[in-house]
Amino acid sequence: MQISVIGCGYLGAVHAACMAELGHDVVGIDVDAAKVESLSKGVAPFHEPGFDELLKRNVDSGRLRFSTDFADLAEAQVHFIGVGTPQVQGGYAADLTYLNAAVESLLPHLNHHTNGPTLVVGKSTVPVGTAAEIADKLAPTGALLVWNPEFLREGFAVQDTISPDRIVYGLPRDADQAESAKSVLDDVYKQLIAADIPRLTTDYATAELVKVAANSFLATKISFINAMAELCEATGADVTQLAEAIGHDDRIGKKFLRAGIGFGGGCLPKDIRAFMARAGELGVDQALTFLREVDSINDRRREHAINLARVAVGGTFTGRRVAVLGAAFKPDSDDMRNSPALDIANSIAGEGATVTVTDPAAGPVLARRRPDMNVAEDAYAAATGADVVLLLTEWKQFKDLDPARLKDVVRNPWIIDGRNALDPTTWREAGWTYNGIGRP
Repeated sequence: MQISVIGCGYLGAVHAACMAELGHDVVGIDVDAAKVESLSKGVAPFHEPGFDELLKRNVDSGRLRFSTDFADLAEAQVHFIGVGTPQVQGGYAADLTYLNAAVESLLPHLNHHTNGPTLVVGKSTVPVGTAAEIADKLAPTGALLVWNPEFLREGFAVQDTISPDRIVYGLPRDADQAESAKSVLDDVYKQLIAADIPRLTTDYATAELVKVAANSFLATKISFINAMAELCEATGADVTQLAEAIGHDDRIGKKFLRAGIGFGGGCLPKDIRAFMARAGELGVDQALTFLREVDSINDRRREHAINLARVAVGGTFTGRRVAVLGAAFKPDSDDMRNSPALDIANSIAGEGATVTVTDPAAGPVLARRRPDMNVAEDAYAAATGADVVLLLTEWKQFKDLDPARLKDVVRNPWIIDGRNALDPTTWREAGWTYNGIGRP
């Protein structure tokens, strides 16, 4: 099929390449000329395992191309919209500027096809009610809207697109339109459906809520175990053992029960805040008041890591050297949006410390964006002369560090394991003072 993907950031670029991998003829549209030029050469503008090879293979095959001109998508029957919906400046709500601009730019190029209706497929995370508004704008053109939320995990985005754990269609209310739209999108995803990946059909509102509800649940689970970490620190209990014990209950499960410095990135923080904002607009804000505490616990963990570091260097950061291992919000990514690691590094630097950061993927990006920040090539260079070392992103390179070798370069062998990624006994036996999160 001929497909367009509007918005070639993290979500859109991965989706475009994966649709081409499934055999479709795909054009990606983005207003950022530099991004389009890079993608057109088969060069990924961000770090994502497996994506570079996938992108180049499909660009070279001719199935995948990129453009800044909306006229280049006119022949497509299916148009995916994957633009960003960031948090508005100075508020909690989602900023739909990019989404609305994409829809307005698409409208003049929606052509009729003989083999079924033209389909616009929403992938962006939006406040509930947005899809119905877009469907109304599309109605005069005859194009149909399906809301098809994405569930990508950074670091696993290719896998999650080619082999997701579920596919959700939010379909039009009219039964005939719903059946027509479902038939076309089934053609797009026929290989996935043939692989018995569950496909759920819902109305627009439910499909919109699936994504934000899932992210809110995950955020709640993370903040729950971090709240337990606070109790463990007050009582001498060990949150890692606690998490393992409750995780054996299959009603709870072990995933996302890792205490640490909390969640970040471009999804969970802004999605739960936009969810709260939309609930307020709908007059049901009391239903989501618990998310305020989820957000508050998350922010509190960052301050806790800073406090631990301050104690380690003698009560003040002034004149101290601090090594921060990690800048991305999670490993296998260079995404620093709302990164707890970077937030902590900035705060410590603001209190007078000389902070050196290292990150296998985000480090070079940080060096370009922040010439004011010291960025080292690896952990050993970052830790040279350090009064305290903070492990804040659980890259394998950091988990595999040699504590004896690292001890040789620091001034004070004190490590704060913000992700509980290290073995405390190994590090203590190597002569380190070890601080975990929620661990005695």
